[in-house]
Amino acid sequence: MTTKAKVLHLLKNNSTFLSGEKIAQQLNVSRTSIWKAIKELEKEGFRFEHQAKGYRYLPSDVLDSVEISHELSPFDTQVTVLAQSESTMKDAKLASTIDTMKPSLFIADTQEQAHGRFGRSFFAQPGQGIYMSLLLHPQKHFEELPQYTLIAASACVRAIEEMTGKHAMIKWVNDIYLDGRKVCGILSEAVSDMETGEIRSVIIGVGLNFSIPQIQFPDDIQQKATSLFPDGEAMITRNQLICSIWKHFFSYLADPTQAYFDLYKERSFVLGKSVSFSQRGTTYQGIAQSIGPKGELIVDTPEQRFQLLSGEVSLTEIDGLPSAKRG
Repeated sequence: MTTKAKVLHLLKNNSTFLSGEKIAQQLNVSRTSIWKAIKELEKEGFRFEHQAKGYRYLPSDVLDSVEISHELSPFDTQVTVLAQSESTMKDAKLASTIDTMKPSLFIADTQEQAHGRFGRSFFAQPGQGIYMSLLLHPQKHFEELPQYTLIAASACVRAIEEMTGKHAMIKWVNDIYLDGRKVCGILSEAVSDMETGEIRSVIIGVGLNFSIPQIQFPDDIQQKATSLFPDGEAMITRNQLICSIWKHFFSYLADPTQAYFDLYKERSFVLGKSVSFSQRGTTYQGIAQSIGPKGELIVDTPEQRFQLLSGEVSLTEIDGLPSAKRG
């Protein structure tokens, strides 16, 4: 660990002021090294209170791999933080070729080519969003896999409520909404082994609008998208929300009672609503009745009952939510 990282860790874990001399003694370096480390950290966006008696850490919304790794250490997760990424999904795919069984989390301060299902673009802003992808190595056949998308969605709404008190809802199958507007999208992809037929890797991507001011959203999605803190003033840090999301995710993943499934259905605003969808070139209208054990949306239409699977169809309308497929 570098001197800079050691200084940050020490100050983060102390609520009182620490003098430069005391920090230098604890780390066995010069006071000049401490001063330089503080200056470098402040350039990166970290905040400290300066007084004659020393330095004190102030809450800073800077993505910190050390903090996140520490919080996720019970799950043995490798964490990589990038200032910028073309796509964290691509970063995870590249890493999937490395022979490791540890979960790997890739987080970017911003993305150049953020996208969701069907290649739809996802509006990204530097320092104001959460763009991350988790790489897992399940080594299972497809039918044995957990419902990763449903688990991730449940983990997101639980974390949002836990950290902010806000009541987020889920649009089947992978979008999180606040006050009728999309705040988060989830994308799951699998990489199979042709020889064994097993799923070698699964990548779960999460794009969340964290503190983008509402006025900054492009005109075409101004009424369809929002952020967790639309006034731009966040009451928590991105690190805290990231850690909460994946803690809930891993807990749900290990829970044999599948508690995530009950939460997913409870927070669904699709169930009981009139929906229309397209399948093989034909548009159908019906009532969303329930969600099956594999995450399928069960819709009753005048013609028949449909079990809609992720990737097979795209919902085109939900009663009371205009243009639900966009945003």
